[in-house]
Amino acid sequence: MSIVGVVEFVTDRDIFTRVLTEAVPAAEKFVWIATADLKDAHVPKGKQFVPFLEIISDLIGEGVAVRLIHAKEPGPVFRQDYDRYPNVVSGLERLLCPRVHFKCVVVDGTFAYSGSANLTGAGMGAKSTGKRNFESGFLTRDRELVHGIMAQFDAVWMGALCSDCRRREFCADAPDMLRD
Repeated sequence: MSIVGVVEFVTDRDIFTRVLTEAVPAAEKFVWIATADLKDAHVPKGKQFVPFLEIISDLIGEGVAVRLIHAKEPGPVFRQDYDRYPNVVSGLERLLCPRVHFKCVVVDGTFAYSGSANLTGAGMGAKSTGKRNFESGFLTRDRELVHGIMAQFDAVWMGALCSDCRRREFCADAPDMLRD
């Protein structure tokens, strides 16, 4: 782990610790997550490990807005966990976009992670040493960097890139007027 100005380089297990177990649970206003792949990940809660979706459910229950952009349907365990949390079913804002390959987590507009890790146990470093992916990225609280990450997320979220997309026919969430 190294710090250059207001950017901190993180790898492997540090991504899990700093993003999923520290930053996201501390959210007070909103959490935005973008990922290409989406599978189940477990995180500590008290003395137990629970599905990450339970943390998201708790946040939604506290009035935190949570948005998720992902490129493909989640894995089966994630899907089963999803259905177990009524707050997530009714309160998580999701967008499926097959072109999304960027990975980021933004918390309250003041913290951001951007890097290679998908929102999976192996990607975020939640798995044991022999089972996790080799990933890297950066954390920042720099206002300009956080806003740049948010601008890309927001452009996808708001459909600003849909009109030029050549995969609209595969995008269930594209605005209807753009699919014709």
